[in-house]
Amino acid sequence: MTQRAYQQITEMERHAIALGLQQGLSQSAIARALGRHKSTISRECQRNGGAHGYISKYAQQRSDRRRRFARPLPKLHRDGALFQLVCDHLRQRWSPQQIAGHLKNLHPHDRRQSVSHESIYTCIYAQPRGELKKELVSCLRMAGAKRWPRSKGVDRRAEMQQMMSIHVRPPQVEDRQLPGHWEGDLIKGAANASAIGTLVERTTRLVVLVKLPHPHPATAAHVLQAFSDKLNGIAAPMRQSLTYDRGSEMAEHAKLSQNTGMKVYFCDPYSPWQRGSNENTNGLLRQYFPKGTDLSGYTQQQLDAVADELNGRPRMTLGYRSPLEVYAQHMQQLTHTNDSVH
Repeated sequence: MTQRAYQQITEMERHAIALGLQQGLSQSAIARALGRHKSTISRECQRNGGAHGYISKYAQQRSDRRRRFARPLPKLHRDGALFQLVCDHLRQRWSPQQIAGHLKNLHPHDRRQSVSHESIYTCIYAQPRGELKKELVSCLRMAGAKRWPRSKGVDRRAEMQQMMSIHVRPPQVEDRQLPGHWEGDLIKGAANASAIGTLVERTTRLVVLVKLPHPHPATAAHVLQAFSDKLNGIAAPMRQSLTYDRGSEMAEHAKLSQNTGMKVYFCDPYSPWQRGSNENTNGLLRQYFPKGTDLSGYTQQQLDAVADELNGRPRMTLGYRSPLEVYAQHMQQLTHTNDSVH
């Protein structure tokens, strides 16, 4: 004999129970009329009956309340403070990983105040269709981005003179043991008619943005001047090397080395993973400068403000410290070392 699955008592059945009790019927008779077991009717009367007997309206209210509070609310329910905090960080362009790591650092012993990045993603996509869901999804970076192939054919660009290959770069640069080694690139605007220079310090992930002349393509002389001015604003101990791709804008690399004291190394053709920190940062910057945007209208002050916002975010690779914190720590160590030597 197949066992029938139990079903909750419905609102209509509660009306029938109340009516049967008012007419003086026994619980067994009511159970037979409804096709229920008599213990089901007895249990319903005991749980949802009141001081004035069994009234269907109040019985339904008690049942609804019990079911509502039977299961605890999720951590990220829409009316909770944690959900609002997560939304605030998303609007500041923090990633779910950064938010989760930051909350864990703030509340290491209180699991109620922290949440995993997977829960944040689930919460965002589980939102009902509407403006809030659209806004939160738009805060996620690199959505739908495709993985670029590691090889794109033979480099047909003219060979620059006196280039130092990335393969002769000292091993401590590759291991990120010492600060002061940078990666550089350009991000392009609409129709490649404008561009912004991007510089990322490999150890601290500190970001520096450089305004370039318009229209693009800027000449190698323009890039030389803009990069030299920006890099020379950085403390000398933090200017050790720059790793770049083989773009023609770096044709004056020898003069850049002379101006800044930095050695310039060049990646292999079509090998963006050799500048992984810079490629990742360029992806983050597309939240601020979407593809198809005219980049010529941004001032250096506006670019500095974007860089400051990126540098103030906690980074998973830095143990959820910000690049500014790690950079300041290295600068303090360098200052202490110099004082000890003197």
